[in-house]
Amino acid sequence: MRFTIGLSKKVLIANSLGSLCEIFRAEGDKTTLFFWMNAVAFALQIYYDFSGYSDMAIGLGRMLGFGFPENFRYPYISKSVTEFWRRWHISLGSWFRDYVYIPMGGNRVSKPRFFLNILTVWFLTGFWHGADWNFIIWGLYFAALLLLEKSIPQRIKDKTPSFISHIYLIFAVIIGFVIFNGNGISGAIADLRGMFLPVGSFSSVQTAYYLRSYSVLFAVGIFGSTPALRIAAERLSRSKKGAIFADIAKPILILLLLTVCAAYLVDSSYNPFLYFRF
Repeated sequence: MRFTIGLSKKVLIANSLGSLCEIFRAEGDKTTLFFWMNAVAFALQIYYDFSGYSDMAIGLGRMLGFGFPENFRYPYISKSVTEFWRRWHISLGSWFRDYVYIPMGGNRVSKPRFFLNILTVWFLTGFWHGADWNFIIWGLYFAALLLLEKSIPQRIKDKTPSFISHIYLIFAVIIGFVIFNGNGISGAIADLRGMFLPVGSFSSVQTAYYLRSYSVLFAVGIFGSTPALRIAAERLSRSKKGAIFADIAKPILILLLLTVCAAYLVDSSYNPFLYFRF
């Protein structure tokens, strides 16, 4: 079941969002709305791509008798960058924490040394993804946000409405992934300029067509990145009738998803692996 859920994330959602990103790159006349659609699509694509592969690894591990730890815990419901990186790519974050951050002293050092520790860890995190400036800047960008959050007094954080914190986090992460996904630093700057310093029209007939075509996929992707479905399933299983229904529906749904994924893989040649180079 876990393997099939991961396969569905990858094949049905990540690949479909990736096709929109490919269309964006091939498009000559890009509008402001299209730049933002691409940014959101890639943020969802990379989540479903990598969390899908992680789910498949966890499922395969269980088949063979191994228990692998969770690698993603609904990162897009976070309310700070600090919380986001506790939920996103947990295995990588744990490795840098145990083998770089803590040996350097962690947070039990002077403030200048603490700042240096954070900058070093995130410089190396960016460099781990690739020897290109956009990865280095991506890492230092998140280091700056983490240091900024550490500098804000806790009483101010407690008074900030949760929806404001959540909007800030989503905005910060989307910008970070635009930098990450740029075709070098010049490509990242061009994408950010298209989002914030538009020179053309806000939208067009073609952009509206793509928005309508992918609106359902965007809705499914956003909804699926939250624990809403899991919470609903848990509530359903609390009653006797609900538990019986869940026991019957789960294998049917999993078999249906596996069949659809197999059909999709046979029919489609578009199957990118974003983390292959990492």
